[in-house]
Amino acid sequence: MTAQVYDAVVLAGGAAKRMGGADKPGLPVGGRPLLDRVLGACADAAGTVVVGARRPTVRPVRWAREDPPGGGPLAALDAGLGQVTAPVVLALSADLPFLSSITVRALLAALDGAQGTRGAGAARAATPAGRRGAAETEGAGVADGESSAAKADGVVITDADGRDQPLVAVYRTESLRRELALLATEHGGLAHLPLRLLTEELALHRIPEPDAAASFDCDTWEDLASARARIREHGNVLDEWIAAVKDELGIESDVDTGLLLDLARDAAHGVARPAAPLTTFLVGYAAARADGSPAEVAAAARKAAALAERWAAESQGGPDGAPDSGPESGPGKTPG
Repeated sequence: MTAQVYDAVVLAGGAAKRMGGADKPGLPVGGRPLLDRVLGACADAAGTVVVGARRPTVRPVRWAREDPPGGGPLAALDAGLGQVTAPVVLALSADLPFLSSITVRALLAALDGAQGTRGAGAARAATPAGRRGAAETEGAGVADGESSAAKADGVVITDADGRDQPLVAVYRTESLRRELALLATEHGGLAHLPLRLLTEELALHRIPEPDAAASFDCDTWEDLASARARIREHGNVLDEWIAAVKDELGIESDVDTGLLLDLARDAAHGVARPAAPLTTFLVGYAAARADGSPAEVAAAARKAAALAERWAAESQGGPDGAPDSGPESGPGKTPG
């Protein structure tokens, strides 16, 4: 669990123009809708707000809608912030198939005590009407195009090409509210404004992707096909499948995949191939009858593995090397 208390705002109301207006958050990757995959990565959020049209989700969330619907990321963030109460907010788009809790934890950990860089937008010598008066003071002595260091207002992921990903990021809630309110005053609203107007005004700390492809998003049908192919690669498929099954069944406990695979191998080789899935099912059932913890799963798996070894030993000559009884052996008969 993450020590930092945070809320999550997930933006799921885009028009998906590059996908012909498809319902992008509902498109499946690895059998799970993109939105559900994102919600799984931030399952320990104190509260989660999804900005977009209501739909079934893998876990309970609150709903909001930007004004106007389809009004862009700043309008959507503002709508989501209306239901945020935590001091830190995780901002995510709903089309991140490979986002994981590893990335979420890394963002939150980096925020504590971090120094951020404020872009040239906040260093303007002259500010539009309604802009904070302190901006001129902050920008004094800083040339246009340069940046200044300050306590970080947020932490953003930078992708492999060095580009900021402001919708794979954490922000201090009050900093985000302040800048959105100022932008709304300057521009007469937030609808259809680009994200860069916000990020230019915030002091941001940047970290590289802590997990492979964490910021990969599905903007096109080609991106979606790539994501679906990636999870079926040999090195990823089991982890992806286990994650999908856990989400589908509502299981939160960690699963020691290696332990269960070893048990399945022992049951298949020592007993019979169909024994593998049946044995692992029974191990899970036994653990669930206790407290369902990973420790209970491990204990039940060890017992079943020991049984499979004893079973196999008998077929190879009897327990402890004793000779196998022949076909004529039985009650009242002595092997010749």
